[in-house]
Formats: sequence, C-alpha cells, structure tokens
Amino acid sequence: MAVRADPLSYLGEEIAELKARNLYRRLRVMTGPQAVHTVVDGRPVISLSSNNYLGLTTHPRLVGAAEQAVRDFGVGTGAVRTIAGDTELLEELERRLADFKHVEAVLTLQSGLTANSGTIPAITGEGDLIVSDELNHASIIDGVRLSRAERTVFAHRDVDALEEVLRRARAEGGKSGAYRHVLVITDGVFSMDGDIAPLPGICEVAERYEAAVFVDDAHASGVLGRNGRGTFDHFGLHGRVDVQVGTLSKAIGVQGGYIAGRGHLKEFLVQRCRPLLFSTSQPPAVAAACIAAIDVLEQEPERIERLWENTRFFKAALQGLGFDTGVSETPITPVMAGDAAVAQRLAERLFENGVFATSVVYPTVPLGKARVRTIVTSEHTRDDLQACADAFRAVGRELRLI
Repeated sequence: MAVRADPLSYLGEEIAELKARNLYRRLRVMTGPQAVHTVVDGRPVISLSSNNYLGLTTHPRLVGAAEQAVRDFGVGTGAVRTIAGDTELLEELERRLADFKHVEAVLTLQSGLTANSGTIPAITGEGDLIVSDELNHASIIDGVRLSRAERTVFAHRDVDALEEVLRRARAEGGKSGAYRHVLVITDGVFSMDGDIAPLPGICEVAERYEAAVFVDDAHASGVLGRNGRGTFDHFGLHGRVDVQVGTLSKAIGVQGGYIAGRGHLKEFLVQRCRPLLFSTSQPPAVAAACIAAIDVLEQEPERIERLWENTRFFKAALQGLGFDTGVSETPITPVMAGDAAVAQRLAERLFENGVFATSVVYPTVPLGKARVRTIVTSEHTRDDLQACADAFRAVGRELRLI
C-alpha cells in the first residue's frame, strides 16, 4: 500500500522557523493546584504566571459549591441552551452577575473569548463602523474580523485620536454613505502592559458622536472598582458603558465569560450570538462555583486589598532593582526584555531559580517588545514576593538586564 504524502508537512517547516527565531513556546505541565505554590514540570515553584488574582481557584466555598452541583445536576448540560433547555444555576448566575454589575441583564458564555468573538459580529454589520484600540485583545480583533462592519483603529489610549476618527466618520461616512451605527471598543485593563483605558474620556467622546461603548473588562473584573466590579465602577461610569464583557476564569477563578448591559442586549444575543446557539453551555459545577465566587467578592473585600498591597510591594521591588516595567498600573507587571531570546532565557533561568514567570513573545506582543509577564495575587506572602524579587535580581544581573 502506497504511503500517502502528508499535505500538512509544511507545518514542520513553520515550527522549525519559529524555533530559529526564538518564538516557539513549549507547554509546561502543572501537577499541582493553580496556586501560589505549585509544581510545574516536576519542580516546586512560586507562580507569577496565573490570572488567579484572588486565589479563588482553590477557595473552599467554590470547591464545595462545585462538588454539590455535580451531585445534584451531573457533570454536563447535554446541549446548547436553546435546545436542551436552560439550567437554574445559569439563570441564577446571570441574575447575580447583573446585580453585581448594576446592569439590567447578563448573558453567560463558555469563555471571555467567545463573549467577544460572538457578541461583536452579532451587534454590528454592513453599514456600521467599529473603532478599536490598537492594543485590544486578540479575541476582540477576532470578533471585529468576523463582523461585516467597516473597521479602523485608534492609537493606544489616545482619546484625541479616537475623537478625530469619530469626527471624520460622522462627517464623511463610509463606503455606503453615513454609518448606521458606530461601536467603540477597548479593553478596560490591557493584558500585556497592565495599563488602564482612559474610560471617562472615551465615554465622553463616544457620547458626543453618538457611538456605543464596548469594554472588555476581563482583567479588571475582581480587581478594580468596589468589590471588583470593574473599570466602569472604578471611574464611576454607571450607565455609560453599553456593552461590558467580563471573564469568569481570571479573578473569579473558574471558567466562562459574560456580556452585561441592557435587557434588550441579552434578549437579542440569545437570538443571534453564535457561541450560545451552537455550543454547549457551561457545566453545572462551573455555574455553581461562579455564584460562590460572587459571594466571596462581596463578603471578603480584604482579598482585593491584599492584592493591591502585594502589587505595590512587588512593582516597587522590580523598579528598585532597575527593571523596565513599562506603563503598568495594575497587578499585571511586565519585565521588558525586548529581544525574544532574552525574554525566553530570563523565564527559563527564573524557573531554574524556583519562579514560574512566563515569557511573552510575538505574536502575542509586537516584535522587539518581548517580556516576562508577572502577576501577583492576594495569596502571595511578603516572603514569597521577596523570594521572587531576589530571583529576578540574580537572573537580571546575569543577563545584564539590570
């Protein structure tokens, strides 16, 4: 029997090219919990790589809620919500999230990525314009590409540049004349640099030009605002953000994403959002754990206080050593290396010194802006953070970064 030629053999060449350019990423294997102290590739480490900001992935209340939900409802939901029926746990989770975010309604989906890639093309189309911050998350970019709307970007966090785009859009229109609708999209907190969107200015300009505002608050949920309500609460912008996307897999500690806004937004998305219509919903254990997480956010505000205390301490330690931490304003603190090979070597040597902090290279960040991204959590002790700072000092000097 003749051996069939592999039509995908070219992928091997692409992989070799990635390795040659120091852009190849190897998946490490965690055999411990997603916690400050865990085991990765068989080595005990202090983790600075997780989005588990508040340590909720192992919180007893979340674990207990998930266990009870499995016993009561089983491990899956069987089909999409519009076919197999909704679950009372998802309904309760959406009610709780709507109350927490001070909006009329919330729709949950399988991930933050599907929330963006499903919502953006559902609410925009031909004759519309999407205006997006140039450093928005990849899931926003994917959602914009899936839409049939015209699209443009504005310079990162530049409100004046945004206003100029909107002014021209309203004055000149698009390929088919005046735009029907204009949607301005920004991250609340930018995941690679840790800076915060200038949301008051964005809302003011958008309102002036009758544009809707869409904010992906994945890295702000559970971190900014009262009890972690997000950037709109941080800035006091209730009622001025039309679409809020959040995640349940970062500070919430579980899995999933959600869209928060007015009642008709949710009602329309149930009819047209493809991830909801064509993919099975989150299992009962996930919904129950997320409900428990909201309880923790409301009843244990000291977790967020510890998160920010740790953030200030570690950021000051890195800056005091002479590292370039970019423009970070949040627990996301990049250590800039520039060259991809240097960033990967920095991460590797840190790992050998007991610190798990992952390198981030192109295409996640632009070429020449490779870094090691660190995220502290509320559960790091001062001794943990000092040990990490000591490792950064030793390795940074070795690699001549400081």
